[in-house]
Amino acid sequence: MEKQRKHWTSAEKVRVLRRHLVEKIPVSQVCEDAGIQPTQFYRWQQIFFENGTAAFDRPGRPQSSAQEQRIAFLESKLHRKDEVLAELMEEHVALKKSLGEP
Repeated sequence: MEKQRKHWTSAEKVRVLRRHLVEKIPVSQVCEDAGIQPTQFYRWQQIFFENGTAAFDRPGRPQSSAQEQRIAFLESKLHRKDEVLAELMEEHVALKKSLGEP
């Protein structure tokens, strides 16, 4: 009969990583105690460090300056479009009035 896989929660993964990173317990001991392979430990560690910046992000604030630049560019483009449409409508109304159309 096959052994069932354990599904680790995020909190459990952090607890395992913390034992090595903070408590300075060797990876081999941490893995043996947790019942995982060292490759699994290092995969969790890689994911942890790649996503670590999310812990310091402020909620409700754009993630990057690239997003802010893109939003500013699109807002200015929309504003220009509105100005052009307003000018065209003004010219259209003036033309209709000069031709005597209602």
